[in-house]
Amino acid sequence: MSLLELSGIGKRFGGLKALTDVSLHIDQGEIYGLIGPNGAGKTTLFNVITGLYQPDSGEFHFNGKSYRTVKPHVLASCGIARTFQNIRLFANLTALENVMIGRHVRTHAGVIGSLLNSRATRLEERACREKAGELLRQVGMTKPHQTLAKNLSYGEQRRLEIARALASEPLLLALDEPAAGMNATETENLKALLENIRKSGVTVLLIEHDVKLIMGLCDRVAVLDYGCKIAEGVPDLVRKDSAVIAAYLGTDDE
Repeated sequence: MSLLELSGIGKRFGGLKALTDVSLHIDQGEIYGLIGPNGAGKTTLFNVITGLYQPDSGEFHFNGKSYRTVKPHVLASCGIARTFQNIRLFANLTALENVMIGRHVRTHAGVIGSLLNSRATRLEERACREKAGELLRQVGMTKPHQTLAKNLSYGEQRRLEIARALASEPLLLALDEPAAGMNATETENLKALLENIRKSGVTVLLIEHDVKLIMGLCDRVAVLDYGCKIAEGVPDLVRKDSAVIAAYLGTDDE
C-alpha cells in the first residue's frame, strides 16, 4: 500500500528548473532511498515532501489524502517527520527536553492550562517526559538524558535528532543525510537503528551520499540527476543501470 505518492512534481527557482516531472511512490513499511550527484535535486524534492517548499506543479498524496498545498506543520500533524542535513537541536536544552519538544503536535495543553498548571496539563507533561525517555533509549541513548545537547558527541546529536523526529509519532520518517560525518562503526549502528525503526511500523525515507549504506539498507532506491528521476527500483537493479553509472562515474566521452 502506498503511503506517499508524488506525480509530476515540478519546482523552479527563477529560471532554474530544480525538479522536472518527478513521480514516485513510497510504500508503507519500506525503507526508501533517494540518491544522486550533487545538485541533482534531492534536497529540493526532500523539502517538497516535508513541506518546506511548495511544488509549482504536480500532485501530492499522503496516507490516502490529496494536498493542494504542503505546509510543514500540517504534514507534521498528519504524520511526516524529518531531520536536517545540518544538525538543528536546541543546544542549551537537555536531550530529554529536545525530544519533549518534538511531541508538541501530539499534545493538547494550551496556554491557559499551562499557566494554571492544571492536573490534566501535569499528567500530559509526565506522559510526554516518559515517552521522551523511551525514545532516547530506543535510539541507544541510555545515560545522557539530562546532558545539554551542545555537550553531546556528534553521533549522539544525530541520534537525538532522530529521537526528536520520532516523538511526533510519524508514519513517514524523512532523514536528510543522517550518516554524514559518521565513522564506520557509527554508520553500522545507524543502519541497525533504522532497521529497528522500520520494524516498529514507521516508513523511512533516506537521502544519503553513502551509497553503500543506501544499497545495503533500502528496499527500493530512486536516483535523481539534473532534477529528473533517471532510475528507480531495487538496489541490485539500480546499481547496474547505465544511466546511474553515467551520472555518478561519467562516460568515456566525458
